[in-house]
Amino acid sequence: MYKLVAIDIDDTLLTDDHRITEGTKEALKRASERGVLVTLATGRMHASAKDIAAQLGMNVPLISYQGALVRNLQDDSILYERNLSRPIAESIFAYAAEHGLHLQAYYDDQLIVPVDNDKVRAYAKLSAIPYTVDPDFAKYAALPMTKLLIIDEPDVLDEHIPVLKQQLGAEAHITKSKPNFLEFMHPEGTKGNALRFLAEHHCGCTLAETIGIGDSWNDLDLVELAGLGVAMGNAVDPLKLVADIVTLTNNEEGVRHIVETYILQA
Repeated sequence: MYKLVAIDIDDTLLTDDHRITEGTKEALKRASERGVLVTLATGRMHASAKDIAAQLGMNVPLISYQGALVRNLQDDSILYERNLSRPIAESIFAYAAEHGLHLQAYYDDQLIVPVDNDKVRAYAKLSAIPYTVDPDFAKYAALPMTKLLIIDEPDVLDEHIPVLKQQLGAEAHITKSKPNFLEFMHPEGTKGNALRFLAEHHCGCTLAETIGIGDSWNDLDLVELAGLGVAMGNAVDPLKLVADIVTLTNNEEGVRHIVETYILQA
C-alpha cells in the first residue's frame, strides 16, 4: 500500500547516541528492495543529510532544510527549492542584530555565522558539518537564503516567537526543530510540501500512499499530510496529537517497528 516513506533524522532515525541501529538499516533496505522509496526529511543541510544517507546506502532525492530543498543524490540536481525572500531575510537579520541573538545563515549549502562561539561549535558537531565565520555577516541577507536559524535557550526563543510571527506574517514559515533551534524558511519550504512534491513528481503516488515519521514541531505538516502520520514515542506532545500512530521511541527502534509492521508484513 505504501510507496514513499519520509523519515526525520535527529531523535527519530538516530538514537540518542547518534546511531542508526543495524535492525533499522536492515528494515529500510528490505523496504527499498520492495520498491518503496525510502528517503530522509530533515532540517539539516543537504551535505549533512548525505552523510546519513550514505550509511543507509540511499541513492534517492533527499528532503533537507525542513523541506526548502529536495536534491537528488544520483546527480546532485535540485528538484525543489524555496528560498526566503530578500525582504524577509533582511528583516530577520536586523531583528537578530537588534536583540543580540545568535543567527546562522544557510546559503548554497554552506553554514555562515558572524562569530565563532559555543552555539555554532555545538551545532556543527551535532550535524558533522563545517562552518564559515564572516564578520561581514549582514551582506548575506541579500543572497538567496535556504534557511535561517536562531539558537538560544527555549524560554528566550519563546518570548521572541510571537513578535517574529507578527512581524513576518505569512511570508515565512517559522518552526522549531529542537527546543533551542528556531528556524525560518520560505512558506512553502516545509517537509509536508516536499513530501507532496516527491509523491506527485517522483513517485507517481498519492499522499495516501506515503508514510511520514518524525518527533518535533518541524514535523507537524509532514505527519499531518502523510497517509500514515507517525510520531515517535519520544515526540513532542503537539506532534502526537496530530499523528495517526505513536510508535516506539528512537532508542527502541520506532522507525524499524513502523517499516516492519506497515510495509514488510503488509
